[in-house]
Amino acid sequence: MIFLQYSDTALRANCYILADETQRKAVVVDPGAGSARWVGEALAARGLELGAVLLTHAHADHCWDAAEVAGERTTVYVAERDLYRMDDPAAHTGFMADPFIAESGHDWKRPAKVEALPPLLLVGGGARLVPGVAIRALPAPGHTEGTTVYLFGGELADDREAPALPKGAAPGQHLLSGDLLFAGSVGRTDLPGGDVREMMESLRTIAQVIAPGTAFFPGHGAASTIGFELENNEHVRQAIWGA
Repeated sequence: MIFLQYSDTALRANCYILADETQRKAVVVDPGAGSARWVGEALAARGLELGAVLLTHAHADHCWDAAEVAGERTTVYVAERDLYRMDDPAAHTGFMADPFIAESGHDWKRPAKVEALPPLLLVGGGARLVPGVAIRALPAPGHTEGTTVYLFGGELADDREAPALPKGAAPGQHLLSGDLLFAGSVGRTDLPGGDVREMMESLRTIAQVIAPGTAFFPGHGAASTIGFELENNEHVRQAIWGA
């Protein structure tokens, strides 16, 4: 599995690329402001073809370059509860658009094709948006109404732009946690659409259904494992156990 990360974006939001090494079709996750050029260069350098764009949530720092990346033909997928944000994500985030325009060089443009997550992504073992890349979506509201995390499997290929696996990670299963969960912290709930109660419920669900050895790759910052955060992240401990 090809798995790449880029963080030189507005607010240092992480953009990811997933692709099967044989099928060569890519999913781009969270193309924030300033990521479009990197996405194009990374795909071209590895002989990959874009097949889908996927958002963990529709805050401006995670979707600003979605139209640039997707073009006219590629679909951008986001949870239904966050679809309304795609009309003007900066306004719905509570931020000014200036930092996103400065980093990307363009105003907001709604992608030509935006759709809610396919239902099959949310059940069983998930579904394939592109050949060879199975993704299981788990609703995780709290940071936004539609925040969603994504499970994917496979051995990660060596690549100079691949993120480092955290210490203690079990092989084979990985999570894109968006702004739900970070190494040492959790997502904020004070922006429009945030909800403390939903955030706590989402964190409890992740703790119950995701194996502790699962490496997660967040919307900002470095990777960690679910188990390490359960033991060491005071925000997670407070949400789950009240201590």
